[in-house]
Amino acid sequence: MADTPQAHTSAEVGATHSEPELLGLVPFQWVSLAMAVLLLIAFVGAKVHKTIAAGLDARIAEIRQQLEEAKALRAEAEALRDEYAAKIASAEADAGRLMESATEEADAILAKAEADSAEMVKRRQRMAEEKIAAAERAAIADVKARAVTAAAVASRKLIAERHDQKADKTLADEVIASL
Repeated sequence: MADTPQAHTSAEVGATHSEPELLGLVPFQWVSLAMAVLLLIAFVGAKVHKTIAAGLDARIAEIRQQLEEAKALRAEAEALRDEYAAKIASAEADAGRLMESATEEADAILAKAEADSAEMVKRRQRMAEEKIAAAERAAIADVKARAVTAAAVASRKLIAERHDQKADKTLADEVIASL
């Protein structure tokens, strides 16, 4: 027995050795209980981890969806902005063309009005000259008519003074003979 270790205790051989206890449980029971609690925590922790991971995954998916919607809305907003920028540019170009056209039309109207007014002045001048010429002709005709009337009156007086019954008969015979 020289090769085997020996323990020396003060208790006698055959006496029972008492194990330490805590709350009525001996050390191997405490180890078993600790292992059971550890396994329980591990199982529950795994399920909680999966639940937390699933919740986080759902939140990540929701955030991704919101980001995609935001990207789509941004793209749509940019498209609308580009569309309205094009419409504004088109409207500005149309306004420029309309302004240019209106200016040209106003210049044409002004030129036509100047030409029309010059033509109207010429026409009125011609009409005035024609009225003056007509008045001159009327005055000349009036003077001629008065001269004829005066000559007729004078000839009547002269004929009345110088014409007698004998001259009347001779004149009447000549007229009848000529017929």
